[in-house]
Amino acid sequence: MLEEKPWYTITNIAQLDSPALVFYADRITENIKRLKRNIKDIPRLRPHVKTHKSAAVTLLMIDAGITKFKCATIAEAEMLGMCKAPDVLLAYQLTGPKIDRFIKLIRSYPDTQFSCLFDNEISIVEYAAAAIAAGLELNVFADLNVGMNRTGILPGEACLEIYKKAFDTPGLIVKGFHAYDGHIHDASCEVRKEKWLPIWRTLCQMEKQVLDSGMPRPVIIAGGTPTFPFYAGEDFVECSPGTFILWDKGYQDAFAEQLYLTAAVVITRVISLTQDNLVSLDLGHKSIAAENQLERRVFFLNAPDAVFVSQSEEHLVLDLGAKHGFSIGDVLYGLPIHICPTVALYNYASIIYNQEINDEWEITSRTRKITI
Repeated sequence: MLEEKPWYTITNIAQLDSPALVFYADRITENIKRLKRNIKDIPRLRPHVKTHKSAAVTLLMIDAGITKFKCATIAEAEMLGMCKAPDVLLAYQLTGPKIDRFIKLIRSYPDTQFSCLFDNEISIVEYAAAAIAAGLELNVFADLNVGMNRTGILPGEACLEIYKKAFDTPGLIVKGFHAYDGHIHDASCEVRKEKWLPIWRTLCQMEKQVLDSGMPRPVIIAGGTPTFPFYAGEDFVECSPGTFILWDKGYQDAFAEQLYLTAAVVITRVISLTQDNLVSLDLGHKSIAAENQLERRVFFLNAPDAVFVSQSEEHLVLDLGAKHGFSIGDVLYGLPIHICPTVALYNYASIIYNQEINDEWEITSRTRKITI
């Protein structure tokens, strides 16, 4: 009986130059199914596209019945418009030329309802002026600071006053609140939930304050992958996981309760054997996210005991031991620790079906500008 090959093995790997990014299409499709099974109401899903940045992957989600999306750049928003995604939150506060680009985006893709964020009165005034000048109304969400401490309004009375200001400003349609709690990433699910609960209570309190002020019930868009299970168990709140679609070694290790499949690897080859124990690969800083310490950048599925020695722009040196068995040209399959910035390093991903390369998908919005 033939031994089954590991899931990541590519039978026609000889035709793929390295370094390369590959997506496993069947595993991506399965992750979408698993996401949908993890929430009662599909319309409450608003996945973030920052992880895959791909029109092809976006269309898979749209075909699966997902209609709302979240993104972080104008290019990602335009990619979603190109896919005719019905509802898109650009989860960023726009300044300078980005406001004009956002107006152009709305005009260029009328099949998509776009919205963006605000956390201060200056932005409210600038948004409204741009909207009125363009003969439009802009959909906006108040960005809440629930612990990330990078943007957003601290919840409370001051936040409610800014919310009211935007609500009463011609040219703007205030939709609700956005809250990202990316600072909660403990491996323990119990600890994560303990840290999440005060945030959830705060969001519920802000909702009550808005209703008590006579304004409509706000839409609440909250969370990322680490807190997705908690928000998914509540009613009404829209959930914004992103990494679920490709998963990575970092999330696989940290969030064991979330059973998504790793669906992307980087392909690299042995290019030099400098010593009996040292192997040099063509996987430098330009090919794998390098924001973490050296040993926390990539995990090699077919060399799990590799010791990381050094990395530069085009090279990665490993200590595999004196009897490692690798030769010049041999392939290593690397599972990124952090997949989102790794994907952004590539123009295309080779697509694997049934362990063979069968297609190529553009990483559509890795650029800062598509057309707008």
